[in-house]
Parts: sequence; C-alpha cells; structure tokens
Amino acid sequence: MRSIWKGAISFGLVNIPVKMYTATKSKEISFVLLHKNDLSEIRYARICKTEEKEVPWKDIVKGYEYEKGGYIVLRDQDFDKIGVKKTKTIEILNFIDEDEIDSVYYVKPYFLEPDKQGEKAYALLRDALKKSKKVGLAKYVLRNHEHLAVIKFQDDMIILNELRYVEELITSKDLKIPAVKTTAAEMNMAIALIDQLTAAFNPKKYKDTYTQDVKKLIKQKAKGKPLKPKTKEKPSPKVHDIMSLLQASLEEKKPKTTKLLG
Repeated sequence: MRSIWKGAISFGLVNIPVKMYTATKSKEISFVLLHKNDLSEIRYARICKTEEKEVPWKDIVKGYEYEKGGYIVLRDQDFDKIGVKKTKTIEILNFIDEDEIDSVYYVKPYFLEPDKQGEKAYALLRDALKKSKKVGLAKYVLRNHEHLAVIKFQDDMIILNELRYVEELITSKDLKIPAVKTTAAEMNMAIALIDQLTAAFNPKKYKDTYTQDVKKLIKQKAKGKPLKPKTKEKPSPKVHDIMSLLQASLEEKKPKTTKLLG
C-alpha cells in the first residue's frame, strides 16, 4: 500500500510522525466513451480558448481569477511559502465525544501508520483515545485544501475521518416538508414494523448487487449471449390507506413457520 501523505500528528507539544493511507476503494465500473460509428476511443483535450489549439501539460499553470479577466498564477513553491507546519501537520485542536458529531459531516476515512521513531507516542495516543472514549478534532492540509477531521481509535490503530465544514452543507429550509400528524394507531403499527425488521449491523451481509448485474450483462454480451430480463417488479402501491400498507408489510415480513409432522 502506498502512502498519500507524510507528516505528523500534533497535540500539545507532542509530535507523532505518521503516514496516511486511503482506507476505501471505488467499486464503480469504469466506462470509456467511444465513437458510435467505428468504436474509436474519445479522448479529452486541453484547448486554449484564445489560440483554439491543444496545450501540453508542461505549459499549464494554476490560476485564480481575482477579478473579471484578471488572474494570479500560483505555483507549487508559492503554496510552500504558506508554512511547512500547516502542510505537514495534523493538528489536534480539541478532544470531544464522538456522538456530538452528526453523520452528515463525515466524508472519508484514512489509515494513519506511525514511522518507527514515533511508534511509542502513536501507541500512547491510540490507547489514550480508547480509554477516554474521546476523539480528536483536527485540521490538516491535503491537496492545497485545509480539511477538518476526526482522529479516533479503531481496530488497534488510529484512523482519520475527513469531515465537511458547516459551510459545505446545503440548507434544507427551501424544501417543502408537510406538517402532517400521525395517529397513535399508525405510530404503533410503524414501530411494530421497525421492531420486526431490526437486526444487528453486519456489513458483510450487504452486497452491491447492481454492479454484479452490470458485470454479468457485460460478460454475457462479450460471449454474444442474450441476457434474459429480470422479472418485472410490482409497482409500488399508491398510498391511500397507510394502515393497510403497514399491515401488509408486517404480514409479508413475518418469518415462515415450519410445520412439524408427528
């Protein structure tokens, strides 16, 4: 596994040299764009708007439009001048209870591995997080952007969970949510259905069946075999009587009983 960032966790006067690794992988099926006439692959080109011709990567720089038509060019050495501490440090600002953080703020997890000279301090922070049942709220810079994150104990190691800033969340105030009241009978029926469908979370139980179906389709088409369409799903019933729908759901989800012959 290749690290994507090297630096140090900082809290108080303690610095723990670490490497960061991506903790997730994409399962998306990758498609390419083809010309319909001859199935030639379509490529993307970087076209200069003024000269109307393609520009090689070596002649491309990053620019920020500070006014209409006016740009400031920023190079790698410019970003380095902002400060090594910011770009090389995961700075823990506070320790908090994890349940204070709403799930909408979570973005992506990363593994943190200690360098050899930081193993003792790493183990101490890991064990302290475990015992205190706290998480560290931290800031770090990655890809020219300062991120907010949670540092937490998990599976005998320290992981970093990237968080969204509150400014990145879209308000729901413009949504039209009706103020509909429910009856006690409807509530009791809904709770009964929830109880019936309640189970322990087992992540291995859930599979991306849609991606599996797409791969099967590709395999069948590659062999020149027709793929039989799946049985059409029943259309969702119109919500006229919520109680009858809840009752039907309860009946459908009831475990089948086995008759004993004696």
